[in-house]
Amino acid sequence: MSNKKLFLFGVLHSLGVLAYVSLVVLFMSNAEKIFGKSDNFLTGIIVLLIFILSALITGSLVLGRPIMYYLDGKKNEAIKLLSYTIISLAVILALVIFTYLGLK
Repeated sequence: MSNKKLFLFGVLHSLGVLAYVSLVVLFMSNAEKIFGKSDNFLTGIIVLLIFILSALITGSLVLGRPIMYYLDGKKNEAIKLLSYTIISLAVILALVIFTYLGLK
C-alpha cells in the first residue's frame, strides 16, 4: 500500500477521533439540559459507561486497521499507519490548543 494512502487513512482516522470527541463533549456539556440536575448513583454509571465506550471507539479508530494490517503480515504498513495517525492527532491537538489560546 502506498504511503499516500496510509497517510490519508491516518488523517481520516484522526479526524474521526476529533469528530467523536467533539460529539461527546457536546453531549456532556448539554447533559444537564437533557437529564436535569440530578447527581445520583446512575450518573456515575452513565459517566463511566461513556468513558469505556469512548475508549473502545477511539481505540478502534486509532488501532483497528493497524492491528489488522499487522495480523495480515503487513507490519511495515501497520507501523506507518499508526505513526501517521499519531502524528495527525498531535497536529490536531496543537491546532486545538492554539485555537483555544487565540480565543483567550
